[in-house]
Amino acid sequence: MTSDNSTPLQTGLLAAFNKSVQQKTVRVGVVGLGYVGLPIALLFSSKGICATGFDIDENKVNLLRQGRTYIKHIPDAEISGALRSGRFQATTDFAELRSMDAIIICVPTPLDDHREPDLTYIQNTAESIARHLRPGQLVVLESTTYPGTTEEVVLPILERAGLRCPVVPYTVENGEPAGADSGGADFMLAFSPEREDPGNPKFKTHQVPKVVGGVNAASALATKNLYEAAFDRIVPVSSSRAAEMTKLLENIYRSVNIAMVNELKLLCQRMGLDIWEIINAAKSKPFGFSAFYPGPGLGGHCIPIDPFYLTWKAREYEFPTRFIELAGEINTSMPHHVVDRLAEALNWRSKCLQGARILVLGISYKKDVDDLRESPSLKIIQLIQERGATVNYNDPYFERLHKMRQYDLGLESVALTAESLSSYDAVVIATDHSSYDYEFIARNAQLLVDTRNATGSLTQYKNKIVQA
Repeated sequence: MTSDNSTPLQTGLLAAFNKSVQQKTVRVGVVGLGYVGLPIALLFSSKGICATGFDIDENKVNLLRQGRTYIKHIPDAEISGALRSGRFQATTDFAELRSMDAIIICVPTPLDDHREPDLTYIQNTAESIARHLRPGQLVVLESTTYPGTTEEVVLPILERAGLRCPVVPYTVENGEPAGADSGGADFMLAFSPEREDPGNPKFKTHQVPKVVGGVNAASALATKNLYEAAFDRIVPVSSSRAAEMTKLLENIYRSVNIAMVNELKLLCQRMGLDIWEIINAAKSKPFGFSAFYPGPGLGGHCIPIDPFYLTWKAREYEFPTRFIELAGEINTSMPHHVVDRLAEALNWRSKCLQGARILVLGISYKKDVDDLRESPSLKIIQLIQERGATVNYNDPYFERLHKMRQYDLGLESVALTAESLSSYDAVVIATDHSSYDYEFIARNAQLLVDTRNATGSLTQYKNKIVQA
């Protein structure tokens, strides 16, 4: 017997799903065990919810089964503890998706060679889920993508299984998806953007508010209830498209502001001004200013890639995204600027970049992480090699550089000694790892090109330090 204001889904699939969340019997599957997926799977496990990680990489799965990590900021102890609790496991067997109540997709969304969205990973994952989809399941896409992907790409693939999940508009009232209308759905589908910041000690995964948007109200409500079991705060929005756009706004905001400060850095260098001094002075203002910092280019999976997803989608609406495109031009030009600056600095010392020996410090895309996705350091090394120099690198997080999608540099990290540092014609600080002794480096290097202001306080060596 149902109450007058209840829909069949409220008293059926949604009610059953919500009950399983409340009783912590819900089974969560996470597809893609990288920098986003693994922390989420471990988080649910730590909250008393059984989580299964799915990945096509057998090496990753085998390491996890042994209680070993492959991500620096996730210790072995956290993985082994989750395994001992019986609430975490990893597998390459996607047939087990059928036993999951919620399936969270955390796979890469790169750009192709024409800087257009490559949804291959999302499509392949959706097809794998469709083969094992059953009534009552919740599927949540977390991979950053353009507005409309959940409805236009993932949903049609899932519905090939013969189950339906109609797109039904809804509103958010007082922080809650209004109603639970699903249009007679057999399963639920939503988007919740990942907001991981690898290596950030200030914010743990559960502390970052979780934005959720469903293709209908029931999907949004189920997703909200699921994530409330693990995250401190949930922020519902009125559609999966709104949630997709939220993530893009966050990253475009950063991309545009970083591009602006990179452009100002180039101007300041011509004007004989110190951009770092100027930023520090400006951020003393307690309102109306947020500090962004220049660098050798953008890295990581998000900021160098995500804005172009929106640029691509905007063409469908005949709308030019000029800020995004200009920011992209500036940010992608920065590695070229660094190499030009290096060549100039060598010329000032009557040396030529061609034939020089160069050491690049830092391969990670940012300090203190073992993540080199889209790292500008890789482009810098490639450009230096193309100009005829011999390049080595040092990075405490990468003993060697394996073949990657865009790069096959075949290099191994060299030791940092006084003798090795002095043997190079120039040392380029591309990533400012905290473990580096910058005074030691500046003292022993012949020439130091600093892209991160890591040596800004070492005024005693200013005669051989060049800011780039």
